[in-house]
Amino acid sequence: MAKRCELTGKGPMKGSIIWRSGKPKKLGGIGTHITAITKRRFLPNLQRVKALVDGEVRYIRVSTCALKKGLVVKAPKRTWKAPAPAAKAA
Repeated sequence: MAKRCELTGKGPMKGSIIWRSGKPKKLGGIGTHITAITKRRFLPNLQRVKALVDGEVRYIRVSTCALKKGLVVKAPKRTWKAPAPAAKAA
């Protein structure tokens, strides 16, 4: 399953981790220096939500931004109850 929001299309983004060494100048050092840059991925904050899609209730993976914006129509609460057992006739 792709790490992608089904409503907004938000997906993973590329970025990098920057490793620095040394003491900052404002703390009394001679300054920090970059020693390594490694690639990383920023993943979207996806949540599995029960929603109403095309008239049917199903689970979709949605980003929290879509939830906050109100793009998701939540599924109605279930009102069905089991039928009462039949009383014995005496």
